[in-house]
Amino acid sequence: MEIKEENIINIHNFLPHREPMLMTDYILELTKEKVITSFEIKEGNIFVDKGVFVEAGLIENSAQTCSSILGQSFFENPETDTNVIGFITNIKKIEIFSLPKVGNTIISKASLISQFENICHIFCETFLEDELLIRSEINLFIQEVKP
Repeated sequence: MEIKEENIINIHNFLPHREPMLMTDYILELTKEKVITSFEIKEGNIFVDKGVFVEAGLIENSAQTCSSILGQSFFENPETDTNVIGFITNIKKIEIFSLPKVGNTIISKASLISQFENICHIFCETFLEDELLIRSEINLFIQEVKP
């Protein structure tokens, strides 16, 4: 997938995650029911071991990609200091086929299967070019935390 700069959405507007736990760089496409993200794997990443992005990193990348679908309703106004909490409630299915290396840019594509209030069931696949790296079905919970 070619990344066009004019189509990139700032991930910080849709996720509470920050370094070193931010595992997505850009949102390439976002609707109420699907999202596509990109992520360049760098040497200093906490999920890199011996030059390889390990399984936990792929799972976290998938979860963050998925949560931006639900998170967009909490981060519609970037100037607002919104505080949210979110977590994986269930991994229904996960298949890991290959692990990317430092310097690779992965593309994750997620689509909403179902949603009930702040809980959603999402399908996600992550690719390195045309190679499928991981396929998962994840349930996520996200909600705003009031001070």
